[in-house]
Amino acid sequence: MNASELREKTLDQLNELLFSLREEQFRLRLQHTTEQLGQTHLLGLNKKDIARVKTVRDEKVGDRSS
Repeated sequence: MNASELREKTLDQLNELLFSLREEQFRLRLQHTTEQLGQTHLLGLNKKDIARVKTVRDEKVGDRSS
């Protein structure tokens, strides 16, 4: 997921994506805790995607207040 792709989305779409990424993060963390997650690198990738979405979302909110 690129930041340029995220910048094309609306604020509502970004919020929906953030919600789904957080749900996925919960599932990954649960699988990791119960030792069912073999690909632990997915936790880091998910965390970076969440940060990317939040950054673009905050940029858009900042643009609206100006």
